[in-house]
Amino acid sequence: MSEKVVKIAVDAMGGDYAPGEIVKGAIQAAREQGVEVVLVGSEELLKKALTQTLSLQGRGQGEGENVGIVNANEVIKEGESPVAALRLKPDASILVSTRMVKEGKADAVVSMGYTGAVMVAAIEILGKLEGIKRPSAGGLLCRFAPNTLVFDMGANADCKPRDLLVFAVIGSVVCRKILNVSNPTVALLSNGAEEGKGNLLVKKAYPLFKQSHLNFIGNVEGNDIPFARANVIVCDGFTGNILLKFCEGLGEALVERLKITLDRQLPREQIESITNNLFALTHTAEEGGPILGIDGVVVIGHGRSKAPQVANAINMAKISVESNLVEELKTELGRELK
Repeated sequence: MSEKVVKIAVDAMGGDYAPGEIVKGAIQAAREQGVEVVLVGSEELLKKALTQTLSLQGRGQGEGENVGIVNANEVIKEGESPVAALRLKPDASILVSTRMVKEGKADAVVSMGYTGAVMVAAIEILGKLEGIKRPSAGGLLCRFAPNTLVFDMGANADCKPRDLLVFAVIGSVVCRKILNVSNPTVALLSNGAEEGKGNLLVKKAYPLFKQSHLNFIGNVEGNDIPFARANVIVCDGFTGNILLKFCEGLGEALVERLKITLDRQLPREQIESITNNLFALTHTAEEGGPILGIDGVVVIGHGRSKAPQVANAINMAKISVESNLVEELKTELGRELK
């Protein structure tokens, strides 16, 4: 008997290149990953985009049977109040997509759309896990350390010590279930490796981490991150978001400097290859990831995502479903926060 095919609702109207690139990414994911994708948005626009994409690929309409369409006539745009939109635009694509998960019509939802709308839809429709004050946003800071996650990277600017412990639990579960690290090491980000270093938040969190079931190794500093001194590095979202933006900015600055330095020394194709690789190493957030702490699988990608990034986000949703990420989070949060 074959395994159940993961069914993913995709907000096809979210993102800078919607719906065209979203449709292309959905077709790619259905073909390569063996998932069933349901595109949610304007039926007229999606049928047109689906037909055009399949035609360009030399495939007929019948060859897209793993990609379906659910009509949704409204879109929540950047800058709109997500809370107000829940009431004023009940037929918005992100709301219809998220309700499909709530109603058991899909296993996960994926969106490249307005982050505020995705977050509010997830919280209001699916709800938060017990013990979660606000969902956490974290993940890879840079690919120099592909098995190192940073939590939180922007969702929770003002934190208490218990919040940092929650981020550590979330990061550990993601490391185990997504990165396949069996016993991930956990550290607090501080201004010194010694116990007793740090601001008041870090100092108060330290004993909570020591008393936990986590594989806690103490404090690490900022320069430890690219050298993978720990698998999960924990900080408040204010600090984490500054780290993320600095990493991205530094990558862009280095790319520009390299282009100037290598100009007339190497062929343009080689310069592009070198600088594109460096850019990818410092811009991991563009591929997005799951919103963690929600009672359901919700994956959000960058608004600039094109088809390959959309397909990657769908694959992340598939992995999250198949690894029972949400159930594992419930178990671990219950153990550490009781």
